[in-house]
Parts: sequence; structure tokens; C-alpha cells
Amino acid sequence: MKVIICGAGKVGSSIAKHLVSQKIDVTVIDQSQKLIDNINEKIDINTVIGSASNPSILKKAGADDADMIIAVTLQDEINMVACQMAHTFFKIQRKIARLRSEDFLNPIWRDLYNAENMPIDLIISPELEVARAIERQLKAPGAFDVVPFINDEIELLSLIVHSNCPLIDTSLTSIHELFQKNTDDDKNLRASIIGINRNEKLFIPKKNDTLLEGDNVYIVTDKRHVIRTLSAFGLNEKPIEKIIIVGGGNIGFNLAKDIEIHHANISTCIIENNNERAKFIADQLTNTLVLNGDGLDQSILDEANIREANMLLALTNDDETNLIISAVAKKNNCDSLTLVNNSDYNKLKDLLGLSKVVDPRMITVSKILKHIHKGKIESAYTIGNNQAEIIHAQALSSSSLINKTIEESKLPRGIRLGLIKKENKIIVPDKQTKIEANDEVIFICMTADLKIAEELFKVREAY
Repeated sequence: MKVIICGAGKVGSSIAKHLVSQKIDVTVIDQSQKLIDNINEKIDINTVIGSASNPSILKKAGADDADMIIAVTLQDEINMVACQMAHTFFKIQRKIARLRSEDFLNPIWRDLYNAENMPIDLIISPELEVARAIERQLKAPGAFDVVPFINDEIELLSLIVHSNCPLIDTSLTSIHELFQKNTDDDKNLRASIIGINRNEKLFIPKKNDTLLEGDNVYIVTDKRHVIRTLSAFGLNEKPIEKIIIVGGGNIGFNLAKDIEIHHANISTCIIENNNERAKFIADQLTNTLVLNGDGLDQSILDEANIREANMLLALTNDDETNLIISAVAKKNNCDSLTLVNNSDYNKLKDLLGLSKVVDPRMITVSKILKHIHKGKIESAYTIGNNQAEIIHAQALSSSSLINKTIEESKLPRGIRLGLIKKENKIIVPDKQTKIEANDEVIFICMTADLKIAEELFKVREAY
């Protein structure tokens, strides 16, 4: 497989690193010599300096025999034209573009993006994806990441093990027994711990491993058991009733719209520093209080009634401002969620006592990578800074896993099954569980073993 990535920024370099680790032929295009030098220092990769909207540059990058183009430069117009050139001159089959402009994303222009006009197969909007990711978190207070799988029947929860967690120093074997202690299977907790991030190193835990305070734990759970799962980890937080959004940009604005549509029980206030933008937001929203002012101004926070808020969302375009706003929220005894574009700032969150940080780069990367896998892989979500993926795949009759128990399948260490949906029933598998045709499987796969996962769920031509 040959992929051209347009844009050597954080998103482009993250995707390139991930694909190169899977032995995929990747070429990166960017106009910035500095960005090209940076990516060459970190990854052994082909690079071309120039504009991706220029056909000669695409040709130089190997567009004649490329299978896919991923356009993630900072300019929407370049991304759109790059996909157009890839389609018109080089017949590249798969075209993905990142678009940020609200105008380009307006539903009234949806007919623009087709083979006859602007041939883009998949449009990624980081702002919309981040807004949706935050909106999902509001449904599960206590988790700092919530990702749906299988039509939202199963959810991935990312949790921090706090000092009050009753499962600290408990082995995974004991936790599994605790979750499955009932003789009535319907009463058992359908949840499975599939990954632990400890000191920035992600690993698949063994049965004798124990949870430690500060661990970032990844759990897949039946959606109907989310609250019970959170409670098992000592996270018995009250439902969100009032939030304050600082920053009325695309993310804050779209989040407020989603809340008005899907969470009528949540009272929302937006604080926006730009007067014209604040007026625009106020005109577009019906049940959201919009205040024009500085989110660092205590009087504005008091007017927003921060002491009664369950959470403050720091969503401005400036990372430092977001971190400071979240620290101010903590002083006001208000939980916070912080938008951080520069991953280097993630290290400051522990010093400031902030647990919930949203990284738009990783959300965008995950959204794109799910469309790259081969085989019958339905969706994927990247975790641990590209160290692993949580994958939803369907087991077809062509798979080598069919009619074997998990023990007989002898999966590599880098793959662990979490939950399986069999005939409309979600189960926690054990080593004697047999995988059958059409089972829906949720599993973790370390990056080094992704090709093996693709082969396991590959649809053979002879099928």
C-alpha cells in the first residue's frame, strides 16, 4: 500500500509515524523546510518540499501509483485542491481531507463533495470531532475519554485510578472475579480492562498485574453498564447539570449546539472574548447564556455562576490560556476539561492538578486511521500516543479464528480481546470462548501487531 500525506505538522507526522511502523510506503509533502527536517529527524520516510496542490509535486511524491492521499495541511483550500488533483490527474482511489472552515462544512454544500465536483471520499473536521468527543464525556462524568463502538452498544472508557479507587493493589484476576461474581450472568458487570498506561508506557496487563494510583486504565464496557463500571472504580460523580464553556470558537460553539440538541437537562454558558463572535453565537443558540468577556476575569466567572457549575471547559485557541483558566476553575472548586493542541503541555497537567485534557491531534489521527485498515475492521481508536489501537472487527467465515477457542487461537501478546457481541448479546470472553462467524469483536492491538490483526480479520478472495 502506498500513501501520500500532505502536511508535515503534528497530525501528518503522527499518521506517518503510525503507517511507517506498519511497513506502509509513505511520502510526506509540505512547503515548510523546517517541518520536513523535523519529520526526517524522527522517521525514516520519503519527503517532498512543495505545495500539495501542485500536480508536479504530487507526481514527484509518487502519485502515479499511490493508493491513498491524506490531505491535512493547515489550509482547507490546499487540502481540497490536492484531492481534486489526485483524482483528476492520478486516479488515486481513496482521498481524505481535513477541513476546518465552518462555511466548507455547512450542510447546504454537501453536494459539493462528490466525484463530479470535489472528489473527497472522507472529510475530517477536527473541531466537530473534538466537540463530539467532549459531548460524549458529559454522559460519563469521571471518565476523561469515552468512545462508542458497535452503534454505541459498547463504550471505551479511559479512567484515572485515584487514591479513593477500591481496586488499587488488586490483581486483574481478582477484579475479573469481582466483576463476574454473580451466578446470574445478566447481573455480572460486562466490562473488561484491556490496557494500562503507566508513566506514559502503555501495556496490556497480565492476570497477575495490579492497578496502581495514577494509572490510566482503558476499559471496554456494555453501554448499559457504564455507571456501574465507573462506580466500581470509585467514580460516583453526580450527573452534569451546569457547564461553562470558555471560548466560543468552532469547538465551543458546536459543543453548545450539540448540548442544546442532546442534553436539554444541562444548563450551558459560553464566555467569549470577541464581541462580534459573542453576538453571532447568541443569535445562533436559543438556550445558552452567552457572556462577552475574559474567561480569566473572576467577575465574569462569578456572573456565569462558576460555584454552581459542575464543569468548566477551557476551549480557547491558546493552550496557555486554557491551562490557566482550568487552574482558576480548580481554585473555584469546579472540575475542568482542558483543550491542549501542543502535546508538550500535557506534562503540565499533573503539576497543575488537571486530569481531563483533550488533544485534537489524537482525535483527528484516530478518525483517519480507522479508514486505512485492511480486512473486516469496522472502526478503530488510537490510544497511548499511537502505542496501540482499540479495534472493532467482524469475524467472517474466512477468518482463521472461526470455531476456535481464544486459547486455541494463540493470539500474540500484543492482542487482547475485550468484549464480544454474539447474537445480540454482549459477553466478557474467557480462554474457552469460541469465536464464531459474524461475532463482533472489540480488542486492543499494540501497533507492532496491527498487520497480524488485519490478517486475522481479512476477507479472502476465495471466500
